[in-house]
Amino acid sequence: MIRLDHEIIAGIIEPGARVLDLGCGNGDLLAFLKEQKGVRGTGIEIDEEEVLRCLERGVAVTQGNINDGLGVYGDKRFDYVIFNESLQQVLKIDKVLGEALRVGRHVIVGIPNFCHLGARLQLFFRGRVPVTKSLPFHWYDTPNLRFLSLKDFRSFCAKKGISIERARYLTAGKEVVLAPNLLAEEAIFVIRKD
Repeated sequence: MIRLDHEIIAGIIEPGARVLDLGCGNGDLLAFLKEQKGVRGTGIEIDEEEVLRCLERGVAVTQGNINDGLGVYGDKRFDYVIFNESLQQVLKIDKVLGEALRVGRHVIVGIPNFCHLGARLQLFFRGRVPVTKSLPFHWYDTPNLRFLSLKDFRSFCAKKGISIERARYLTAGKEVVLAPNLLAEEAIFVIRKD
């Protein structure tokens, strides 16, 4: 079963594009893009076990920490740089996102919405940090360093002069059209900076 966020990302990327996936995990997305779109892709992943999974399936990957920057890549080296479910785990957002915008013509950002209705209700009625299908971690074991809403991300982009070219909103494997900051559990943005 292909994840909806992977299908949407594949729909954005042109065939044969050069792709860099930051925080690529086990390489599922890159493998899918290679198969569906014939991309020339590579990933960066910090977790050694995930790097090994990538290599086992033939996905090009470098073990590294994206917080250290992307200085080894030239300007506009990639058609797309992807942060899917990894931006909220970055320490130095300005630096890393700035580097992604430098090395990529477009940057695809997939983020969880920490302010969707289900999370708000859990916080209000239970008085505890929410645990949901899209936010499956407890406060003590989460890899997330940043807790943002879709409005927060849009505001950040406006403040930094980053253009949002497209946005898609998802909940429970379906697209959300109305009130995404309230109803969407995650979003996919395509951004760029001229």
